[in-house]
Amino acid sequence: MSRHVAIVTDSTAYLPQGTMERHGITAVPLTVVLGDRALEEGTGISTRSLAQALQKRRPVTTSRPSPQVFAEHYRKVAESGATGIVSLHLSAELSGTYDAAVMAAREAPVPVHVVDTGMIAMALGFCALAAAEAAEAGGTVDEAVMAAEKRAAGTSAYFYVDTLDYLRRGGRIGAAQALLGSALAVKPLLKLVGGRIEPLEKVRTASKAIARLEEIAADRAGSAPVDIAVHHLSAPDRASALADRLRARVTGLVDLHVSEVGAVIGAHTGPGLLGVVVSPR
Repeated sequence: MSRHVAIVTDSTAYLPQGTMERHGITAVPLTVVLGDRALEEGTGISTRSLAQALQKRRPVTTSRPSPQVFAEHYRKVAESGATGIVSLHLSAELSGTYDAAVMAAREAPVPVHVVDTGMIAMALGFCALAAAEAAEAGGTVDEAVMAAEKRAAGTSAYFYVDTLDYLRRGGRIGAAQALLGSALAVKPLLKLVGGRIEPLEKVRTASKAIARLEEIAADRAGSAPVDIAVHHLSAPDRASALADRLRARVTGLVDLHVSEVGAVIGAHTGPGLLGVVVSPR
């Protein structure tokens, strides 16, 4: 990473630890509240514990990092030698994380450019990687921001969930939409649109929905150079099989990441989630 421009993101980017270390990316953790315990994503709660809590209908909520937490991370990054910071975060339509970062940036010891990417999961992760690569090439803060925004503009994220109930509970999708899906006994496909999670299609069975998810992702990828991420929650076999099929049919594939989402996204989607992020180079 450039010694002048540092990249900060948050824990919902779900970047592999080795990738973050290699590119010098800092991730600020969000919080998951399980019952009466507040736990940092990535360290305090396992996805298995989360899935069990959701299945038992125990209360699970999420919380943004405080401005003070962001301020501490910005201070540490500045002390490491950065003279500017690009801080990239999940959609402000889904979380107050961006707002907290903006508040902290006002008091940071070096200039901080905070970006609402409108993305989540590896859709955000790919933006952070684009910014880090620009910084590593000697780019300025503005150039790193432009690289991230360009990547975000071309990136698409699609999701399959077993039920819309968890998204309804967390206020991430309308109650009427969730009720319609339950009443028709359909398996919903969703898409990230304008930073919000919106219904894409309704399919009658899980197997048909996953096949359709694969088809949509492959069509979106086309034949140009592209990175893909396959996410899941408590569905490793489904995710691995989907990744293998995409690897076989996407001719322009550069990198393919397979990972389980963390507790923050998982709390709002529930077990059985499958997600595909398609991010052209």
